[in-house]
Amino acid sequence: MMRRIMRHVLDRLFTGSAAISVLLMTLSLALILGMIFWRGSSAIVFSGTVEWRRMQLGRFGRGDPAKIEAEVEQAARARQPVYEILDEFGQGLDPDALTRQANHIYREYRRQIRNRIEDGRLDNEDFIPMRNAARDVRNDLVAAYQSIDQEEILNLLDAVLARRDDEAFVGTTAEGFFELAEQYGRVVRGLDLSNREIYAESYLEVRNLIRRLFGPRPGEETPPLERLRYGATRWDEAHDALHEIMWLEEWVQVEPGQPLEKTLVPRRDQFEGTPMAEVFDLLDHDLDSMLNPRLTIYLNYFTDAANPEGVFGGAGPEIWGTFMLAGLAIAMSLPLGLVAAAFLVECTRGGPLVRMLRMCINTLAGVPSIVFGLFGLAAIVMVFQPRVLGWEPNSTTLAGGMTLALLVLPMIIRASEEAIRAVPRSYREASLALGAGKLRTFLTVTLPAALPGVLTGVILALGRAAGETAPILFTAAVFVGGWATSVQDPTRCLPYSSYQFATSDRLATRSPHIQWGMIMTLVLLVLVLNLTAIIVRWRISRRLRGG
Repeated sequence: MMRRIMRHVLDRLFTGSAAISVLLMTLSLALILGMIFWRGSSAIVFSGTVEWRRMQLGRFGRGDPAKIEAEVEQAARARQPVYEILDEFGQGLDPDALTRQANHIYREYRRQIRNRIEDGRLDNEDFIPMRNAARDVRNDLVAAYQSIDQEEILNLLDAVLARRDDEAFVGTTAEGFFELAEQYGRVVRGLDLSNREIYAESYLEVRNLIRRLFGPRPGEETPPLERLRYGATRWDEAHDALHEIMWLEEWVQVEPGQPLEKTLVPRRDQFEGTPMAEVFDLLDHDLDSMLNPRLTIYLNYFTDAANPEGVFGGAGPEIWGTFMLAGLAIAMSLPLGLVAAAFLVECTRGGPLVRMLRMCINTLAGVPSIVFGLFGLAAIVMVFQPRVLGWEPNSTTLAGGMTLALLVLPMIIRASEEAIRAVPRSYREASLALGAGKLRTFLTVTLPAALPGVLTGVILALGRAAGETAPILFTAAVFVGGWATSVQDPTRCLPYSSYQFATSDRLATRSPHIQWGMIMTLVLLVLVLNLTAIIVRWRISRRLRGG
């Protein structure tokens, strides 16, 4: 009685443990796939800015040029106050440049006076007084630029502005003196000129971050790198850039004797009391109008190529390359695997040699994939291609496909062997009794009956061939390049590109959506390949059952 109770309890415990294990596995799989699809979907569905639409028009010719041009002009008008403040404040931090401007205005004023004397609008004796007056104004302005005493600077600027209504300057290029004086006066107020170099360093950093946010200013020379030609193309990228603009990371000692801690300090505090502080308010309140975000569904992600810097674009070449590599691997390994499995089942009766062959196949199935990659580099790329095919010893799609074929071959052999062995012996005997030979019996009776099991092995092999990185690392894959048009070309592929994104700090932080999009696409590709093979296997099984 006690044994029966214990047996019943153990049975229930085993059943419960199995159910809990299946539930945990299902939840883990759902959690992992859910995170992948949630993060990966951001490569397809996101809020695109006007820079995104400008990039799509420039790279692919997509969109209405007139509408996009109108959006660009509207965004430029919204950004103009920021640029004006940056220009004005930047000039105030460079006294040498301001001095050159003042000297240029002075030279132009002298030239203008001479021209008026030659035209008869001025008398010759007016030249020296007017020149001296302009020189005095220029000297006061230059003295203000070179001084670091705020009170002295403001007095000099007031002296310059006091001569604004002088008849010698009205309607001449000398009016530029007074514009410079007004601009410099706005910059100087609230600015500690003894820390001019510190201001200049912070100003340059903010300007570069704003350039990253908005891209090159209108009229600037087009940068050679494509990633620098546009600003933030996505709204999440814009917020990341805005965060860097608004906040400065500093390491401070919170308590004496304790390690430094990283804290965020508002950048605005560095420029408090200066016109530059208004830039942060404008960016914080008017960023929508400066970038005009809009919901975007980017289905062309599956066909477009990413730009060489990997900042924007799609995964078209990677998808094509993954199809090519997986297709070549199955096309080369399936016939060899079927022949080997047929030989082991139909043509052998066991024995030491067969046992050794099976042991080698099982051992080959457990070899790390990087070993296959190194073998493919040494045997296929360095020997087979130059000596047999006459190709250069470079990475090629063919080499990658052959390496992957060797990788999945043991899997196909074992699956095919089990599928062939599972065919009832009566099928073979009936065929042989009707006069069919062994080869015909295998091709017309045994193989069709074993196809569902063979396709199971193909499904597993497809998933592994499509997702492996190490075997193609040295044989086929490249990160930068176009579409592979032949098996002699190297190819971009999803596993290798995902690996490159994951190991590159700049790409991982700048374009995480592309990385997650490629991972999601790889999972989708494996699921589609597996689903296709499952449907084919089901149809074959149904046909064999007479359904």
